[in-house]
Amino acid sequence: MVERSPHSHSEWWPHLSDPLRRFGSKVAEFFTPASDAAATDDAYVVEVELPGVKEEDINIELHGNVVSVKGEKRSSHEEKGKTYYFSERSYGAFQRAFRLPPDVDESRIEARAEDGILSLRMPKKTEADPPKRAIKVQKK
Repeated sequence: MVERSPHSHSEWWPHLSDPLRRFGSKVAEFFTPASDAAATDDAYVVEVELPGVKEEDINIELHGNVVSVKGEKRSSHEEKGKTYYFSERSYGAFQRAFRLPPDVDESRIEARAEDGILSLRMPKKTEADPPKRAIKVQKK
């Protein structure tokens, strides 16, 4: 025999549109842009898709061996009289972080934005190994 909960059906069963409402609001608050990473003989290159994001809305920071790309894609259009059935465009804050390989020359990292693609070029150090030095053994 199956026992029924003393709670009404509506207390534990969400309205059908609730998940869609919550999902839509979360997408509007934050999204993660797609990216590619590659290596050449002299540099690492990371490209991040940021279509519709203005240069002044992108912030790139270096903390230790992690480079972070943060910003916001803003929606600034007003359309009267339109009813949307769906919207696949993302707006809101975004963030990506990339751990740098140990041979990156952090002082020469460059960023360029063109046609909705942010490109980070991270040159490799010209000297892969740190310089060697002799360590003298001291007598007690």
